[in-house]
Formats: sequence, C-alpha cells, structure tokens
Amino acid sequence: MSDSTVSATPQQTAPDKVGAVESRGIEPVPDVERHGRAGQMFWTWFAANISILGLPLGATLVAFHGLNFWQSALVATVGSAGSFAIVGALSIAGKRGGAPAMTLSRAVFGARGNLGPTLITWISRVGWETINTTTAAYALLALLAAAFGWRQNDVLTVICLLVFICCTLLISGLGHATIMWINRWATYVFGVLNLVVMGFLIDTVDWHKVSSAGAGSVSAMIGGAGVIAAGTGIGWANAGADYARYLPRKIPGGRLVIASATGAGIPLVLLISLGALLTAGDPGLATASDPIAAIHAMLPSWMAVPYLIAAFGGLLLSNHLSVYSAGLTLVTLGIKTKRTIAVGIDVVVTLAGGIYFMLIAGSFYGPFTTFLTILAVPITAWVGVFGTDTALGRRYDPAALLQTRPGSRYWYRGGLNWPAVVSWAVAIVVGLMLTEVETSPTDVWFSGPWSHSWLGTSGLGWAVTFVVAAGLYLVLRKLSPRSRAAERPEGAETGTGGHDDLTALGTPVRSGS
Repeated sequence: MSDSTVSATPQQTAPDKVGAVESRGIEPVPDVERHGRAGQMFWTWFAANISILGLPLGATLVAFHGLNFWQSALVATVGSAGSFAIVGALSIAGKRGGAPAMTLSRAVFGARGNLGPTLITWISRVGWETINTTTAAYALLALLAAAFGWRQNDVLTVICLLVFICCTLLISGLGHATIMWINRWATYVFGVLNLVVMGFLIDTVDWHKVSSAGAGSVSAMIGGAGVIAAGTGIGWANAGADYARYLPRKIPGGRLVIASATGAGIPLVLLISLGALLTAGDPGLATASDPIAAIHAMLPSWMAVPYLIAAFGGLLLSNHLSVYSAGLTLVTLGIKTKRTIAVGIDVVVTLAGGIYFMLIAGSFYGPFTTFLTILAVPITAWVGVFGTDTALGRRYDPAALLQTRPGSRYWYRGGLNWPAVVSWAVAIVVGLMLTEVETSPTDVWFSGPWSHSWLGTSGLGWAVTFVVAAGLYLVLRKLSPRSRAAERPEGAETGTGGHDDLTALGTPVRSGS
C-alpha cells in the first residue's frame, strides 16, 4: 500500500476563500492557514438540519412509539441536542489535528485498520445524500406541477434528480469557505421560509386529539431518543472534524460542543415536535411514501410554491455538507484523485440511488428506517473508540497521517492498531445482537438474539455499543505499549502560543506548559 497523498505546504494550496475552489484535500491545515470562530459550527449544523426530514422523524415518535406531544418534544431535545453535543466533542479532534475526521482516524485504528470505519462512513454519507436527493426531487416535481401543471414521469424525475445534484456539486465542489458562507446566509432565507410554512402547518393541528392523547411508556421514550439520535447527530458524528479543521487551535473545545448542540438542536426540536403535533391528529405522515406530498396536502394551495422552495433549499443545505465530507472520506479510503473529482464520483453514486428510490423501490420509509438502524451500530462503535481516544488527549503527527506504507508511525502491527480495531469489531457484534432490522412488522431482515430483551426493545442497543467500544478500548489500550506510544509522537503539532484541550470538554491549557 502506497501513500495516499503527500504533505502539502501553504504554498501548494490556494487560500480558503469564498468562491474559490478549495485545493486542499485531506492533508492537515497548518496553523498559518487557520481562521474562523466556534460560531461557525452553529451555522454549519443549523443549516444541515432545517430540512423537512425532521417532520417525519417526529411523526414516527407518535405513530410507532406511542408518545404524546410533550414526550416527543422532550425526546427530540435529548436525542438531537445530545447527539450533536457528541458531534461537537468529536470535532475537537479536527481542531487539534487539522485534518478530516476519517483521516485523523488513521492515528487511532492504523493505516489498514481504518479502512473498515472509513468505508462504513462513506456508505453512510452516500445513504444520507440519496435520501436528501430523493426528497428534494419530490419537492421539485411538486413545484413544477404547482407552477406549470407538469405531471411526474420517469424523464422528468431524472431531470429533477440531476438539477438537485448539480446544485449540490456546485457548492460542494468549491469547498470549505464557500460552504461556510452559504450556510450562514442561506439559513436566514430558508429558515424564515420554514417558519412561515410551520405557522400554516400548526393551523392544521387537531388540538383536541393532541390534548387527549395518552402518554407512552418510559421505555418508549428511551427508544424514541435512540431513534432521534441515530437519525440526527450519530449520522454526522464522523463528519464534525471536517468542518472544524480550519479553526485555530486556541478555540476552547467546550465552545464547539455548545455551538454544535444549539445549532442543530434549535431547528430539530422545532421540526420534530411539529411532526409529532401533526401526526397526533393524522398518522398518515408517518407512513407516507412521499413525505413532500403528504405535508403539501396539509397546506393551502397558494402556499405550495413557498413551501416547496423551502423544502428544496433546506435539503440542499444538508446535502452539500454530506457530499463534501463524502469526498474527503473517499480520498482517505485510498482513491488517488483530487477532492473535487471524489465529490463528482460521489454524486454519480447518489444519482443511481435516487433513481432506485423513486423509480424502483416501492417504499420510502421502509428503506429509510432500515438504513438508519443498520449503520447506527458500526458508526456508534467508531464514536466510542474515537471519542475515547480524543478524550485521552491524542495529538496528531501531520506527516504521519498521510503515510500508509509499512514502517510509518501509524502502521502499528500489520497496519492495524489492534486495541482500536478489536474494540470496534466486538462492539459491532454486541450492538447487532441487540438490534432488529425490519422494513415493516412483517418484513424482518435480521433479528439479533437479544433484540427482544429490555435493552433491545428499549432502543438502547446503540448506547450499549458505545459503552462496549469505549470500555474495551480503554482496557486493551493499557495492555498495548505500542498503541500508547503513538498518541504523543515526537514532532506532532500541539500548537504554538495558543490553547488546546486535553479532554473533550476540559479546560483549555497553555500548549507546552
């Protein structure tokens, strides 16, 4: 295995400027190119979560978990803000090492051992992009029908998919600075549109049914929180560092956690709670094959154009982040190409997935929930290992992160850091044993032997997965001197004249003190 790339100097890469194509790939960002504030993470995750996919998530809490509105609002707060606090904590690694999350993961899992988590991450990103693209294409089809009376057909469906993908490619291809700028200003526009739409949707709520709805069980609330966490923050946990890597090291890590949790929590709590309100009166939203049309039917006809524009824009803001991260992940996986080409490969795969969902698959939410259930397990296991490693104070050797040949600092034994790889694999097995994968009650794909235990039915499989991964890694790491020796390698960047965090939420201390 050869090196996937070579170290870049500031002279080899163009400045991170709005409107310019970002030339940097996965190579760490040097201190002289660091810029920005912690508040950027607020806008990043606010923009990523103002899409209407929050509404059907809230619908599932009422229709499938039996929760009332107040329980759903509490579950939405815990699941979304809590899971994005984890995203913020993991993004501290990006500030420390200046590289994308899955590139930094090489230091934890080893050059070869990191291939498994990286592949899972790329599949996760492509899955989310496919869901975003499919939903956006439905929105565009409905917009064309409302504005021009054009009826959906196969050709028009593919055209709508291409339009959304081209918009995504334009933003993601330009890169980090443009994404950060668009996130902030487009959030104002589409955020206001969403508030207007939400106002009209609230007017359709059957308040009598909402007030008379019975409360669900505590175990149902726990399971609901797990579903929300898996459908929101856990899916982004392995991307936080991608957007924090340009931030100066002196920014306290706690600010990243707060900015991420509030940035995502505000729109998600509002949207998920509204989805629960709507479903309390009509459970149709939870089972709709086309969520765009289901929500559209609740609005007055003259609201069609503003609503559909808001839906399209919100999904675009989420999708360009996912595609950007997927491009970096694909390069980390070993694809020897520029970041912009990797982004292009990614959107081609997404187009194929969108065609499948819209023209071949018979259900939207069956594959959607199945997708979330399956990928939540290995991603949570990675979070357990990587998050523990970050909390222990890992520092990164910038040059070594780009070296994937035998004998390099992060080669360990056979290219694998065994404590991390074994912990990740064992946690996945335990998590799957507590998981049941189904598209409907009569279509069960996989049922783990412990899936019907209290832990399994309460939706705590993801939490057990995290605890097993983190706990086992702590034990095995202590038994591996080679693993510990690589955590603070000689020559690793720890910052100069600034501040850094020794734990995920710790107090910043003077570097080198």
